[in-house]
Amino acid sequence: MAGLSDMLCRLCDGSLKPKQLGVLGEQYAADWLERHGYTILGRNWHSRYGELDIVMMTPDRVIAFVEVKTRRTDHFGMPQEAVTLHKQTNLRRAGVQWLLEPDHRIRHTGVRFDVLTIVARAGMVSVHHIPGAF
Repeated sequence: MAGLSDMLCRLCDGSLKPKQLGVLGEQYAADWLERHGYTILGRNWHSRYGELDIVMMTPDRVIAFVEVKTRRTDHFGMPQEAVTLHKQTNLRRAGVQWLLEPDHRIRHTGVRFDVLTIVARAGMVSVHHIPGAF
């Protein structure tokens, strides 16, 4: 648990650069999903269409491609609003590429695209998981 509280403190550190905040947010999201019964299949997988932040297997064997958005504020809108239609299209294409790789042919019951948002402010971290977001 000490590692988790350290990560929470670091997420609330206002001096983190945006890229550092994003990396830390993705690690926190992966840990959060694992604590909720998901199994990591891949992280930061790149294709010509972009990056898949986290690829997980749900407890009921659905492959979930999870887009993580970490923010310090909702001043410019909710974090999930950054997953635009264009971004969704590219994530779908990247997901297909991931599924087509021979090493990724695993028995599963379905596929979905989730969004997980993390907002870290005022010493608090809130997580919002949207299964099947698009």
